[in-house]
Amino acid sequence: MKITFMGAGSTVFVRNVLGDCMCSEVLKDAEFSLYDIDGKRLAESAEIIGMMNSTMGGHAKITTWLGVENRKEALRGADFVINAIQVGLYDPCTIIDFEVPKKYGLRQTIADTLGIGGIMRALRTIPVMADFARDMEEVCPDALFLNYTNPMAMLTGYMLRYTGVKTVGLCHSVQVCSKRLLEELGMEDKLEGRKELIAGINHMGWLIELKDKNGVDLYPEVRRRAKEKNASGKHNDMVRLDYIDKFGYYVTESSEHNAEYNMFYIKSKYPELIDKFNIPLDEYPRRCVNQINGWQKELEGLRERGSLTHERSGEYASRIMEAVVTGNPYKIGGNVLNTGFLIENLPEDACVEVPCMVDGRGINPCHVGRLPVQCAAMNMTNINVQLLTIEAAVTRKKDHIYQAAMMDPHCGSELSVDEIRHLVDDLIEAHGSWLPEYH
Repeated sequence: MKITFMGAGSTVFVRNVLGDCMCSEVLKDAEFSLYDIDGKRLAESAEIIGMMNSTMGGHAKITTWLGVENRKEALRGADFVINAIQVGLYDPCTIIDFEVPKKYGLRQTIADTLGIGGIMRALRTIPVMADFARDMEEVCPDALFLNYTNPMAMLTGYMLRYTGVKTVGLCHSVQVCSKRLLEELGMEDKLEGRKELIAGINHMGWLIELKDKNGVDLYPEVRRRAKEKNASGKHNDMVRLDYIDKFGYYVTESSEHNAEYNMFYIKSKYPELIDKFNIPLDEYPRRCVNQINGWQKELEGLRERGSLTHERSGEYASRIMEAVVTGNPYKIGGNVLNTGFLIENLPEDACVEVPCMVDGRGINPCHVGRLPVQCAAMNMTNINVQLLTIEAAVTRKKDHIYQAAMMDPHCGSELSVDEIRHLVDDLIEAHGSWLPEYH
């Protein structure tokens, strides 16, 4: 079996995912094919994965492939391809995504999923993934592509609509959503045996149902406690708890993410909202700098010890691969096309996040039905931007970039149409060769 990791320079993440594989009796003997375009980062990852493999029994074969010229060989014969690339990295592209909009008074928190930052990240990344797809169709046409790269819905939606590659998008937030909510509201006694349904779109999947082990609806108490917690003082999840109050339901991804997916919380005309909802502006750049510095210190410590073990994480990737190989079913929350209207009140060409059963046949999405109308309406404000951004990437028409930014809830509520168009032009110029030509 061969598992190819695209973007293997993401050392911490590749360690977690491939470490999970090494913990699996089904996967531990695989060839782990590591691919990146950055030689230093690839070498560090190979060193760490090799150290972990040696510590855990040395069952795996590890190969490394540097640069576009070696990409096909990295992919050749792969059974599974894991995608964790970041086109343009923190420096320069993430810095550009934050600093240029600031000149227009547009502030962001994460900027990797929606908003003008998410749009630009998708436009940088889709051409690279199109190249991956062409190679995969040639050298590993039956491989399953596990996408972890953001903006999830845009990238996964593109792969599923415009390539022949079998693709599922995976996020970290679905499997911890209800646990996090119950713990922060002091309802830990309801964790065991709980029943839940999560559906919507990536980073805005709605916790539609939450029941205890006896089938009792937990939402009445959740709604009461959420409102009480937000009224009692500042904490790090105020936006999502406000969603419960205003829309009736909790969402999968964090408050710092969801603060910028709408027109409600980051408003130059109401600067007091930033403090009221404890919104961490410029959070992602700070996080990137801390992670870069933290990794170098961790790497030095690992080299001194010379060994590395791993306990299996909650990531979906290794469980999916196990289920496909063994045929033993495993349930995930996956990002897939809304084919056949899995969610009946969202468009069929949207990329949705729904329960999926994984088995020897691959990814089998489950029909959900209708979302509460207000939840579908919130999702649609994001889906509009996602579909227009994909259209821009496919057609290379600059008008579709303008339209995506105009329809973005945060951009559209803060800037005039002329400002939005100028902002897009400035970002395209600043990104230079990281973007293809648009007309």
